[in-house]
Amino acid sequence: MMFSSTAVLAQATERPFAIAIHGGAGTIQKAKFTPEREKAYRAKLTEAVEAGYAVLDKGGESLDAVTAAINVLENSTFFNAGKGAVYTHNETHEMDASIMDGKNRQAGAVAGVKHIENPINLAKLVMEESVHVMLSGAGAEEFATQQGVALVDNTIFDTERRYKSLQRAKAKMEKAEKELKNYQAAHQTLDTEYKVGTVGAVALDKMGNIAAGTSTGGMTNKRFGRIGDAPVIGAGTFAENESCAVSATGHGEYFIRYNVAADICARVKYQGKSIEQAGNEVIHDVLMPVGGTGGVIIIDTKGNMSLPFNTKGMYRATKSNTSPTYVAIFKDE
Repeated sequence: MMFSSTAVLAQATERPFAIAIHGGAGTIQKAKFTPEREKAYRAKLTEAVEAGYAVLDKGGESLDAVTAAINVLENSTFFNAGKGAVYTHNETHEMDASIMDGKNRQAGAVAGVKHIENPINLAKLVMEESVHVMLSGAGAEEFATQQGVALVDNTIFDTERRYKSLQRAKAKMEKAEKELKNYQAAHQTLDTEYKVGTVGAVALDKMGNIAAGTSTGGMTNKRFGRIGDAPVIGAGTFAENESCAVSATGHGEYFIRYNVAADICARVKYQGKSIEQAGNEVIHDVLMPVGGTGGVIIIDTKGNMSLPFNTKGMYRATKSNTSPTYVAIFKDE
């Protein structure tokens, strides 16, 4: 099934339900994939979208579909979240996640957690069982323990591929700093692949409610407890039934500064734009001119979905009760 990065129009149906997922946007080029590797990635994206869809098909809530899909991606080393999280400068892993309920704008987020196997599940617990929206670091993990969530050793997130990527990033930064004598300027020389990588899902359930969730290992070689857009409500995640649900992936600093997820939904809500138009405007017309790379997945309460991105590729998949499973990686599919 051919699917442009624009939109799928939901067919007229009494109770539409649908899900879209992403596994990150970035410098994803077909030439760098062996047939076996490409097949493996597509299989994992299929598994994730099908896991979320199965929840919806049985009449489950969009929030549960979102977490089910994201858990599959967090448990895979293919994507920058959970088991595939990138390394920090200090050679550990710090993860962020958030989730939002479109029916009442309840939300939960965790930032900088190091010992949580599935950060999206803890974000959901923060939303449902705490009086707060965002918890960070040791406090978030103390809350997790109180909720009966087992803490895991940080080394379970170690992978050889991510470690080699960290070493390459460090070497590039050291060389650039010597030449430019400026940390910020040196950081600008890093390729996009070191600055992006997230997983997320948006879903519409049979009750007509939408939800969004996002989970990430952050930026390769990040320092000083850096937090990206993934746990920031309005930047990396946003959902309200009156407009749309969005999960973002990309260079988080831009998505925070431009309030990307909420901006898209605001254009839908206040300007009457379609999710396709609103998403394209923000991703291509707002972010691109200032150097913001990445993409988003969007869904509305009619089951329309849009997946705009301004990078060479974005791991993505969709399924609804009116359209078959669609899985894509590269720009031209």
